[in-house]
Amino acid sequence: MSDESSRHRTAAVIPAAGRGIRLGPGAPKALRTLGGTPMLVHAVRAMAASRAVSLVVVVAPPEDTAAVKLLLGEHSLPVRTDYLVVPGGETRQESVRRGVEALPEDIATVLVHDAARPLVPVDTVDAVVDAVRAGAPAVVPALPLADTVKEVEPGAKDQPEPVVATPERARLRAVQTPQGFDRDTLVRAHLTVPLAGQGATDDAGLVEQLGEPVVVVPGHEEAFKVTRPLDLLLAEAVLARRRANDGF
Repeated sequence: MSDESSRHRTAAVIPAAGRGIRLGPGAPKALRTLGGTPMLVHAVRAMAASRAVSLVVVVAPPEDTAAVKLLLGEHSLPVRTDYLVVPGGETRQESVRRGVEALPEDIATVLVHDAARPLVPVDTVDAVVDAVRAGAPAVVPALPLADTVKEVEPGAKDQPEPVVATPERARLRAVQTPQGFDRDTLVRAHLTVPLAGQGATDDAGLVEQLGEPVVVVPGHEEAFKVTRPLDLLLAEAVLARRRANDGF
């Protein structure tokens, strides 16, 4: 490996320690099957499909770490990419931090990807990596919103909520993953923003709290998050179309 490529080694961290309650009872969300294959395996393959990614770290439920290692070993994965499974924490933020802490010292760019986004295209992954390597400390793929968004005053469950504002839709984006980071920036964000407290709903939000810039690159409609049963049906349809068209 050349000095240039060594300086730009990229790893992907996939937090997969959540239970996925909204998908219903059963296995953890990341281990639910899509086209007969666990979503986690699809997500790992999506990251490894990028030639820029040399390592994928899966952060698993502590009680399922051994099972996830076995699972990855049972499925065909690109030989050019290394894999590592580490136990996760109580929250997503803690799990991501544990994944980052497990990275070798020569990793300069870190992707953080939701296991529940199993179908993100490789072009989206590459666009995020390229933007980080070009100098952006934090990069997120995102799509313009199709719907008008209302800000409301939260109220009691099942009760009408008063609208307090209508943000300008043209300025809003729906954020996806993988999110990409300069490693030093991501580490500093996780060390600065406490695990206890409000934190952030994504890692880019942690970087924003440092006052560092976050930039957006185009996302993809197939990088949606599988959260509810209807999402799983849509993912099955997308996967079936891919297999019919190009043997994905």
